Amino acid sequence: MDDGIESGVEKSWVEAELEDSFDEELEMEIDDLRVARELKTITDLKHKSSLDRRVYFRELLRLQAELVRMQDWVNHTGYKLVVIFEGRDAAGKGGVIKRVIQRLNPRTCRVVALPAPTEREKSQWYFQRYVPHLPAAGEIVLFDRSWYNRAGVERVMNFANPDQVEQFFNDVPEFERMLARSGIKLIKYWFSITDQEQQLRFLMRIHDPMKQWKLSPMDLESRVRWEQYTRVKEEMLERTNIPEAPWWIVEGNDKKRARLNCIHNLLGQIPYEDVPHEPVHLPDRVFNPDYERKVLPEELYVKEIF
Repeated sequence: MDDGIESGVEKSWVEAELEDSFDEELEMEIDDLRVARELKTITDLKHKSSLDRRVYFRELLRLQAELVRMQDWVNHTGYKLVVIFEGRDAAGKGGVIKRVIQRLNPRTCRVVALPAPTEREKSQWYFQRYVPHLPAAGEIVLFDRSWYNRAGVERVMNFANPDQVEQFFNDVPEFERMLARSGIKLIKYWFSITDQEQQLRFLMRIHDPMKQWKLSPMDLESRVRWEQYTRVKEEMLERTNIPEAPWWIVEGNDKKRARLNCIHNLLGQIPYEDVPHEPVHLPDRVFNPDYERKVLPEELYVKEIF
């Protein structure tokens, strides 16, 4: 595949290092091209992002640099940030989360994606298993789905009865107000795509062995119950859209625009600014003339295949 990338050209160390940083993002972007020929029979629909590819990469890198600045400020000030990502299956939540965390420090920014609750957890206060994952001072937590499972999948799939759902709607506004009063900034995103777009993305996952893990039985069932999910989503947004933690809807049909718009919106809600730092100086290495480096056994080294 010719992507205009030069190979075998000698570059300075700095140029090579910078190119490697760009390639990290490029690796994710070219992922969908691996099986393009095999999947052409899925649909004859034409699709092209209205966003120029060069503009996308330039803006993404700019926004990621701002995310680094924001995290630096969060760490410095002790700010506590929670971001919830909800929405249709295959709507692009995971892609946005990847771009948010890609260049951040994982020690103070983590993603929480909880599995189905255990029998013990089912007997607990509903919000109990989420509370331990909330941030301490200077931390960012991204929930890849959250307590809103009760208003969505649990409700549609009858994992929660009507009384439990109603109790959730009564409790969640006050729960989120409690988080706000405790100093936690809560931002909630709902990712929306069309029926047709979801169908095509599911077909891509079915035909791509490297993406089939993304397709759960719940995802397949969501196709059958599309209208039910629509109804419960509308009620959820209406009943849980509070001033302390309003919902933000991200149009997800165009993945690239969705990523940029969501990150831009996120940054706009955090009052971050540059943090003063002492200049960093790399100290000289100390050489010990009496030290002799040992020769390690050859079998300890990974064989160089490439």
